[in-house]
Amino acid sequence: MHPIPVNEPLLNGNEKQYLLECIETGWISSEGPFVKQLEEQFAARVGRQYGIAVSNGSAALDAAIVALGIGAGDEVILPTFTIISCAAAIVRAGAIPVVVDSDPSTWNMDVRQIEAKVTPRTKAIMAVHIYGLPTDMDSVLAIADKYGLAVIEDAAEMHGQTYKGRPCGSFGQISTFSFYPNKHITTGEGGMIVTDDAHLAERWRSLRNLCFQTHKRFVHEELGWNLRMSNVQAALGVAQLERLDQFITQKRWMGQRYTNLLSNIAGLQLPLSQTDYADNIYWVYGLVLDDQIPFEAEAVMYRLGQQKIGTRPFFWCMHEQPVFKKMGLFEGESCPVAERLARRGFYIPSGLALTAEQIERVVEVVQEVVK
Repeated sequence: MHPIPVNEPLLNGNEKQYLLECIETGWISSEGPFVKQLEEQFAARVGRQYGIAVSNGSAALDAAIVALGIGAGDEVILPTFTIISCAAAIVRAGAIPVVVDSDPSTWNMDVRQIEAKVTPRTKAIMAVHIYGLPTDMDSVLAIADKYGLAVIEDAAEMHGQTYKGRPCGSFGQISTFSFYPNKHITTGEGGMIVTDDAHLAERWRSLRNLCFQTHKRFVHEELGWNLRMSNVQAALGVAQLERLDQFITQKRWMGQRYTNLLSNIAGLQLPLSQTDYADNIYWVYGLVLDDQIPFEAEAVMYRLGQQKIGTRPFFWCMHEQPVFKKMGLFEGESCPVAERLARRGFYIPSGLALTAEQIERVVEVVQEVVK
């Protein structure tokens, strides 16, 4: 019985050819031509004027916060149900993360709760699209416009997804992406910042490259980071981007197949297939255990692991993170929907290389375990 990994990327397009080109030409550093090619092609795909390739999606968020001038005492509103990179970028800048609970159906930030979180210190809203469905961006943008707030769109999981027909990654002042191996497009590690603001784009290019100056390279007016993406990574990304539409079709087939097979199993909340503004892209296929099931996700994941089925837990809430509690953040905060998702949610194998036979086996084992 072969293991079924939680994710396995597809690397059977032009990846090998482009990597060989990097080796044969000697262009393996961040100054190679594939970096610019990926930046331009990816920005065009999501409807932005500028793309800035960086070392990973977390670095993209760090640079985004700094370039917007967010700092000590400023507040940024974000979902509590997300990866720690989002809150960490805010905290590292000396700003204060202000969390919002989840919508129980989409698992995204409950946009109805955002406005109540706005204070005179609020500088931005970080909208994070979760697992396959986008956040309701019209509501986010309306609140941001009303109060003069910046919008940071974290579209790390949304390659190729749209909101009301408009590409995810095209909203707000800044959008960020991740190219980690479990994403629709991977460069191994890597990320992208996209924007329509020429000044911000130039700031990010400087920040990712240690703030070297054009005429006095080793004289620095401010501190940046080394967040550069290599030409080797970008070569992978260009090859992957060429097949994005195929990957989206594959992911949606996977999601629909899982839904058809799992819908008759009692005790499971399945992902919504669509909302009024988007069809699910199924970055991952998540399951949430109903309250009638007398154990939490951790127990199910353990039993699936014994059967060699790979899983991952859902995000743990930001307001419950030990590292932030030690800092005195989020005292008395309660987000019951997100807390339940964190404890009773997990996702099953969802990679692009997943086969129909593997899906059937996963469903069979899930059914046995849930019983």
